[in-house]
Amino acid sequence: MRGMTGTLITVAPTGAESSKADVPALPVTLDELVATAKECEALGASIIHVHIRDADARPTLDQGRLRATVAALRESTGLIVQLSSGGAVTDPESDRLAVLDAGPEMASCTMGTVNFGDDVFLNRWEFIVDLHTRMQERGIVPEYEIFDLGQLTTLQRLLGKYGLPFGGHVHVDLVMGVPGGMPGTTAAVAACEQAIRDLPEGTTFSATGVGRSTLPVMLASLSAGGHLRVGMEDTLTYAKGRPVESNMQLVARAVGFAQLAQRPPYTPAQARELLGVPSNHPDRRPETGLKAAR
Repeated sequence: MRGMTGTLITVAPTGAESSKADVPALPVTLDELVATAKECEALGASIIHVHIRDADARPTLDQGRLRATVAALRESTGLIVQLSSGGAVTDPESDRLAVLDAGPEMASCTMGTVNFGDDVFLNRWEFIVDLHTRMQERGIVPEYEIFDLGQLTTLQRLLGKYGLPFGGHVHVDLVMGVPGGMPGTTAAVAACEQAIRDLPEGTTFSATGVGRSTLPVMLASLSAGGHLRVGMEDTLTYAKGRPVESNMQLVARAVGFAQLAQRPPYTPAQARELLGVPSNHPDRRPETGLKAAR
């Protein structure tokens, strides 16, 4: 990890927690999401982590909308499209597994159950195994989401029992600062970085600092050889008393920090090479085209 010459920058533009009424700048329509993706790619993002909304801007895992979103993003950008298999904390396992049917290049795979504010984000071992093995079979590259240190041990167990992910490269995202999960601190990043050394050689990690932990996590991740995830899913305040104006604002800041660290942003093509994501995989193309979806 310490030999990295570039930085993966993932943008997570929407999430499932914030409402459009409370955060008007949140991209919730397909057109808003595509416009955001294009602008973030131009700034230096290489991956987009996607949650979608319905016509009333509520979180949804509707298959038609998922397929339309994947198709639109692949048609309009070169970004790696990573769908969230987490959805909202209320989504059933069957709907979360069905996210893979939309044909993303990547999908998230959370490594355990965690208290999520006042809610519980449930990820049973059997569900994790099912998600991991289905992605192996379908040629989808996982990003393993880690909300607490012990979940890295769960990942070690998963890989030991069921093998490496499709593409052979292990990439994790440390989600830090969620009430109920690990804190967004330099010490926590350092502890995770040490534990990641027990995973297969070449494992890479990104880090996400939720809320006020954004800046310390970003700086700690870069200093430890890690990568960055930013976006309005995780951060709604740019500075004290200053709301985030757009996802582009957050990506631009991450790009600036990466350049200061002398690890400029990877292009989507470089990100695909690093993560083992094929540049073209027709078997994963969703059946619903952009024109039909609109």
